[in-house]
Amino acid sequence: MGNAKSSAMSKEILEDLKLNTRFSEYELSQWYENFQKQCPSGRITPDEFKKIYERFFPDSDAAAYAQHVFRSFDTNDDGTLDFKEYIIALHMTSTGKTERKLEWAFSLFDVDKNGYITKSEVAEICQAIFKLIPKEEQENLPADENTPEKRADKLWSFFNKKDNERLAEGEFIQGVLDNEDAIHLIQYEPKK
Repeated sequence: MGNAKSSAMSKEILEDLKLNTRFSEYELSQWYENFQKQCPSGRITPDEFKKIYERFFPDSDAAAYAQHVFRSFDTNDDGTLDFKEYIIALHMTSTGKTERKLEWAFSLFDVDKNGYITKSEVAEICQAIFKLIPKEEQENLPADENTPEKRADKLWSFFNKKDNERLAEGEFIQGVLDNEDAIHLIQYEPKK
């Protein structure tokens, strides 16, 4: 019966996902079957996505971050995530190479999707990331990272840009790769 459901995934999508991710045909079929159970419409809405994120960050305010992550994953801008967008996002954020993850991070920070990042976009995403950090952890952050504004200023300083300048994708990736401290400012990893 599992195979009957997985056959609903088109061969074209299956082949494309096998080519562009590290997932096997079996793994993709399992993911697809689960996706269909969770999302019978075949699409994830922004509200459903936000609820998923809230489960991962129960002690935090994940709404703003979930909204930005959803926007970055919705590559065709139709306001929903289909299975292909979901799997590619999963691959890029979990098993992808560092450069691919940074390409995704750039798309997260590029709020207006114009191909560049501004300091105000960095501030907006740093604000959303900061809301993921539980209050008790916020109290233990270094003095130059204990507010969203300080985190945004510190991150922006790694790129050697003036406040009114913008940052291209290659500059963003290189700036993060060149500065070990930058990586933890563009994400939040909950303490286990």
